[in-house]
Amino acid sequence: MPVLLFLIDTSASMNQRTHLGTTYLDIAKGAVETFMKLRGRDPASRGDRYMLVNFEDAPFGIKAGWKESHATFMTELRNLQATGLTTVGQSLRTSFDLLNLNRLVTGIDNYGQGRNPFFLEPAIIIAISDGNKLTSSNSVQDELHLPLTTPLPGSELTKEPFRWDQRLFALVLRIPGNASVETEPLGGVPPDDSPITPMCEVTGGRSYSVFSQRMLNQCLESLVQKIQSGVVINFEKTGPDPPPLEALPKDNRQNKTKKSDVKTAIFSTFLGPTCCYQTYSVSSQVASENWDVQCEHMTREICPARKSYSLS
Repeated sequence: MPVLLFLIDTSASMNQRTHLGTTYLDIAKGAVETFMKLRGRDPASRGDRYMLVNFEDAPFGIKAGWKESHATFMTELRNLQATGLTTVGQSLRTSFDLLNLNRLVTGIDNYGQGRNPFFLEPAIIIAISDGNKLTSSNSVQDELHLPLTTPLPGSELTKEPFRWDQRLFALVLRIPGNASVETEPLGGVPPDDSPITPMCEVTGGRSYSVFSQRMLNQCLESLVQKIQSGVVINFEKTGPDPPPLEALPKDNRQNKTKKSDVKTAIFSTFLGPTCCYQTYSVSSQVASENWDVQCEHMTREICPARKSYSLS
């Protein structure tokens, strides 16, 4: 049962109008409704759970959580108003905390017992923003900062705010106020250069720089296809390439076919608790039974993702 959380920018800058005559906030609301219609075509969508969070301080920013119905979700979506600040970091933390609220009770994180890819609670966060400067009540920020402190019990067991089955995607609205005569970029929708982009990449998602309504619809169709039950895995090549089979003597070719029943695959995935991007090894025998994944680098201290975003 996928969890789909929409994080809507309700800062005052979302009141700016595009050449279409609508505000950014109106476009964001319409994008959510379009996404739900596209998703509703899939029979598997019957088990989807929708959540809604905006940029207000917690708990007021949680408009629809675990207990709210679909009707409440739609009502709260239509009643959103753009009056606040661009507190992306705090709002992302609120979104992750909301998703992780019941994980300790259900034992889904399986602390101290390896990783079980079949035991998941897949979630996708879709953030819709205008990509303006990050602001708080004290200053304007150039980098995205996520607070480390959280009231959730057991949060000290995971260093990163997200889990390995949670992905973040960002739709950054760049639709101009005046109709542009310039042609749209060819090919796919390019990523945006806003501070939220590195956070998206760390979780296995990406950002989209949206310059028109057509591009927005294209992004929504792409996001609907990404709703799958599973985890994001990046395979890493290790060691030199093996010699071509034709270049080996005939005897060696026969020996090459006698492989061990247990093979080791090295792959990278986004996991905690000490690093959100680590290398893991999986035995093929174990993988065929219960997919227990044991980490090799649990004492690793330097996280490559820290070069992209910071945790305050």
